[in-house]
Amino acid sequence: MMRREMLWGLVCVTVVLGFAVAQAPAQVYRVHGRPLAENVVVPQSRAFALTGKNTVQITGVDVVVKIIEQSATTTMDIALKNPTTSRLEAELIVPVPEGAVVRGFDFEGKGSEPSAVILPKDEAKNTYNAIVARIKDPALLEFLGYNLIRSSVFPVDANGTQKIRLVYEHLLGAEGDRVDYVLPRTESVDYVVPWNVSVQITSKRPIATLYSPSHKMETTRTDKNVVTARVAKDARTQPGPFMLSYLVERNGVTASLLAYPDMKVNGGYFLLLAGLPAELPKNIDGTPAIKREVILVLDRSGSMNGEKLEQAREAALQVLAGLAPGEAFNIIVYNESVGSFSPAPVVKDDRTVAAARDYIKAIRSTGGTNIHDALLEALRQKPTAGMLPMVLFLTDGLPTVGQTSEVAIRNVAMKANPYKRRVFTFGVGVDVNTPLLDRIASETRACATYVLPKEDVEVKVARVFKRLSGPVLADATLEVQSAEGKPALGAVQEILPDRLPDLYEGDQLVLLGKYVGAAPRLTFLVKGNYLGRQRTFRFTFNFDTATTRNAFVPRLWASRKIGVLVEAIRQLGAEAGTRPTTIDAKADPRLKELVDEIVRLSTEFGILTEYTAFLAREGTDLADQPKLLAEAVRNFDSRAVRVRSGWGAVNQSVNLAFQQGQYTLNRQNTFFDQKMNRVSVTSVQQVNDRTFYRRGNRWVDSRIVSNEADAKPDRVISIGSEEFLKLAERLSEEGRAGSVSLEGEIMLEVDGAKILAK
Repeated sequence: MMRREMLWGLVCVTVVLGFAVAQAPAQVYRVHGRPLAENVVVPQSRAFALTGKNTVQITGVDVVVKIIEQSATTTMDIALKNPTTSRLEAELIVPVPEGAVVRGFDFEGKGSEPSAVILPKDEAKNTYNAIVARIKDPALLEFLGYNLIRSSVFPVDANGTQKIRLVYEHLLGAEGDRVDYVLPRTESVDYVVPWNVSVQITSKRPIATLYSPSHKMETTRTDKNVVTARVAKDARTQPGPFMLSYLVERNGVTASLLAYPDMKVNGGYFLLLAGLPAELPKNIDGTPAIKREVILVLDRSGSMNGEKLEQAREAALQVLAGLAPGEAFNIIVYNESVGSFSPAPVVKDDRTVAAARDYIKAIRSTGGTNIHDALLEALRQKPTAGMLPMVLFLTDGLPTVGQTSEVAIRNVAMKANPYKRRVFTFGVGVDVNTPLLDRIASETRACATYVLPKEDVEVKVARVFKRLSGPVLADATLEVQSAEGKPALGAVQEILPDRLPDLYEGDQLVLLGKYVGAAPRLTFLVKGNYLGRQRTFRFTFNFDTATTRNAFVPRLWASRKIGVLVEAIRQLGAEAGTRPTTIDAKADPRLKELVDEIVRLSTEFGILTEYTAFLAREGTDLADQPKLLAEAVRNFDSRAVRVRSGWGAVNQSVNLAFQQGQYTLNRQNTFFDQKMNRVSVTSVQQVNDRTFYRRGNRWVDSRIVSNEADAKPDRVISIGSEEFLKLAERLSEEGRAGSVSLEGEIMLEVDGAKILAK
């Protein structure tokens, strides 16, 4: 039977709940005057057996967070299992943010009076240090700088389970219109306990957007002032602290900035987060403030016969139904020739819809595939005044009729698009040229979607079209000014994406870039067609808030940068023509330059792809740059350059789309292989703002691993020793305590010296 006792108290106040401490083991280990149980459970990390025997297991954690204004109540339900045939005593240690106050503590089963206490970070540090010194496992040091909640001993019966509920409250920090929440958790890729985390935010001011750099979220808005989000199912075992930020609404676009200082780049990195209003104004007739004009381009070649064509028809009918009265459309169908419903787009009304339905039902499949002329016809049509022109372009095959050159077709989107139409491409099946469809979409501020075998064309098209509802900000541009209002020459570099995307209802903008200088004050101007009229939004930020705790910022920037470089390599394949052709790195300096930079970024930031996963392979000498470059060139040539269609091309496009638009960390380096299976590379560990490579039982700092021949330590220290604990405390002050928390030996660079902890 679950019982609930509510705890009311302040930091450092012990609250007695009941449950007498069981008989201590023969070797009693005390912290703060009372013995620790033989098993210490840290749900954010793992369970530790102080006696060296088998310990209880953490099988899952459910977390519900309720935020009202800046007050957060966190409820943790922790599930434990005892796999042994003996009853085990266990003790709970939970790292929590500063200022946390216990509000509730529950557990199952019978028992006398347990106790719970919140230890401030200095006392928490002593507890962590004492346990680390005892068991020679540095994992707990990852949480230096946090307070901790320590509960009393509770039993876990033999071959049984135990459930614990802990409730704590704390006040969230805010910076301007942004409020931040952090749930401490280990960054170790070996931690695979599923965490189900849900958050409900209630605010007096409307909530503009919700953003997590750590975990993929599924968000539901029930009201302009209430948002609920849940960690996506496929992200529940993603390691690392759960981080969440939300912006409360200003006038129109709301923005905030997170920065990371790095003098290696003579400044640092920044992330600009922007959100849209929770409720968007409509025209008097109820139509969107920015109306859409959609041209549907449907492949009716012979290979579309049967189910695919039927699904395409249904998708076209859904798009037609989804347009608001007064918006415009046209339908183009193609095989070896091109036909259209109307010479120019028409406004949606009862008459045009009825005629369009008849036209769609009459489509039949036959013949070849003339992608070039179909695309040219869609782009040449004069758009309806005052509307945002879009194209939904569907194909299930390679170009076989007319102009079939990939470069020539690509150039249509790049050079023959006078009205700047957005071309959203849909590849049906795997017999499509994915680099071509990707480039057509990216050149026109759109995206590519792939409908895999056995997937429903209708569902995929409808999902994309639904996201295109309510255009809010179109044709946006970015300018950066100094504090004096003049162009900030050279103040920012390599902003990604380099061209601002259109923003639709529910979208958010995540820009990443580098800034120059120690702590500049800059104004970002976002200009564009906002709800039908030109507007300029000004955001002024001081970069003196930059902190190494924002280590996700440079890593996300590097991932996007790698995506840009990979795309450039894929496009080199278009120039090779239709025949598989090996590109010689010596003969083509462009390839060497691109691959060099990818390898450098991958090594430094620990971001691995299907092309560079070999960098983490045991035995790979990261100091042998010529050999690394040669292997990387072979991988890019055989995959990115030469594979233009089939499963091996689709998987590259899916991986690349994620990387180019990445806004959430991918600590496990997960990607799809050539058979669309998920693959993870866990022999590289991203910790704080450092990267470590596994070499046997040793984790080696990326700044050392590139010179492994000279990787002899300048100093060797023992894990758990006083010298080791002082190093951990120093790194904690820099937001880098995780660097000494990895399991096994740790080789890291500190102030230019190579230190081996073992």
